[in-house]
Amino acid sequence: MAKTNPFEFIQQVRAETDKVTWPSRKETGVTTVMVFIMVLAAAIFFLTADQILSWIVSLVLGLGS
Repeated sequence: MAKTNPFEFIQQVRAETDKVTWPSRKETGVTTVMVFIMVLAAAIFFLTADQILSWIVSLVLGLGS
């Protein structure tokens, strides 16, 4: 592999970052809100599933006594 000097490396890095498509402020905000909504939905789902499984286990264990 050929070695590049620091100046060439910085030029290559700048050329690559120019190719990146950065999201707009609006896109970032919408994506952030969607992530929070999905986290909330997942938390509610797992809370509900945990409560149901806890109730079933206590019902099964309660029958043995």
